Amino acid sequence: MQALRDRIQQDGQNLGGGILKVDGFINHQVDAVLMDQAGAEFARRFADAGATRILTAEISGIAPALMAAKHMRLPVVFARKTKPITMPDQVFLTLAPSHTKGRNVELIVSPEYLASGERVLIIDDFLASGATILGLVRLAEIAGAKVVGVGALIEKSFEGGRAALESLGIQTISLVAIASMDDGQIIFAD
Repeated sequence: MQALRDRIQQDGQNLGGGILKVDGFINHQVDAVLMDQAGAEFARRFADAGATRILTAEISGIAPALMAAKHMRLPVVFARKTKPITMPDQVFLTLAPSHTKGRNVELIVSPEYLASGERVLIIDDFLASGATILGLVRLAEIAGAKVVGVGALIEKSFEGGRAALESLGIQTISLVAIASMDDGQIIFAD
């Protein structure tokens, strides 16, 4: 998606260690117009997936997931990282390593909002190592749901996430792929 690529070139920052800072337009301050365009693109590309629900991770995945859901007319469920008192005692829970937090984080979903038989489309901000997305897949499987696709705004293909997902046989789409972030550069895949 050219608009997202252009914005990464303009405002994204390579902080080293594989960290791409995009918090000025994706995951701290959100460019709603750009996320709406991304949501429309996800809706177009996953139109035939037969999804009944979108699943994402708190917090960075919410904006692209919400906009995809708007265009697909689906509900969004986001995996919480802490359990609020309003959530039932019995929950779906898994752990996933967070590259930016430098530790494992919990991903928690209430059974009220993810049920057996659902057809789940996972949307997230990044596909890097695939650990968070694999955590979301585990949550869907625990619930008895079927994952019908994975969409990521940005794929850091040099971190191997796509390969980690290949054995699942799930359609995986990234709107922008970055091939390398060596020497302070941001090199896009063609």
